[in-house]
Amino acid sequence: MSRTLLAFFLAVAAFLPGAAIAQERITVFAAASLKEVMDRASAAFKAESGTEVVVSLASSSVLARQIDAGAPADIFISADQEWMDWVAERNLIRNDSRRLVAGNDLVMVSAQAASAGAKPDAILSEGRFAMGDPSHVPAGIYAKAALTSLGLWEKVKDHAVFGENVRVALELAQRGEVNAAIVYGSDQLAAKELPRVYTFPAGSHPPIVYPAAATAKAKPAADAFLDFLSGEEGQKIFRDRGFAPPAL
Repeated sequence: MSRTLLAFFLAVAAFLPGAAIAQERITVFAAASLKEVMDRASAAFKAESGTEVVVSLASSSVLARQIDAGAPADIFISADQEWMDWVAERNLIRNDSRRLVAGNDLVMVSAQAASAGAKPDAILSEGRFAMGDPSHVPAGIYAKAALTSLGLWEKVKDHAVFGENVRVALELAQRGEVNAAIVYGSDQLAAKELPRVYTFPAGSHPPIVYPAAATAKAKPAADAFLDFLSGEEGQKIFRDRGFAPPAL
């Protein structure tokens, strides 16, 4: 086959629907706590479909506002329902694509060996502790709700250091800049050197869920990636990284 004929066939193939999807690139805006899941899921999905997945990680509130400002995201995965509702109210997502892809629990980690087995009020009163900013970061909102439910918020809030997302709170504990951090259970798995010293009762805070949806201007492959995350392989990735099935 001549080079000219080969080039012709390649050019035609590029316009076929299957080839177009395979060569497509989608951008996912995902909550910071999903880093390891997104690393594995994007690689697995590319191997399966040929579609490249570019992931942008930040607090759900930051990502929602970026989408509202016109950022070219194809998928939004939030760490709570409120920020997904926020983009939905602005017609920034396709509601028919919306689904829950995972759940999580809320824990306290600490590098202070003496804190192991102690009650949460004792741990949080020993010195500074980190948590997400409760004014807008889902992890911080859950943490404040849990501490308030347990009657601890007013007692310990002056010891709190607020991070712009949950991974910032985790990093502060890893660096020893705080005695403890309130993070998601999956984050503790990502920082095994920090022992879990307390798990907040599920009833002390709203259910931690991760809603996902295609944006209003999403490329066709966005739906396929959402189906992948909801399917058997995607759900195994979530479980392997310490996430729970979504609470319905």
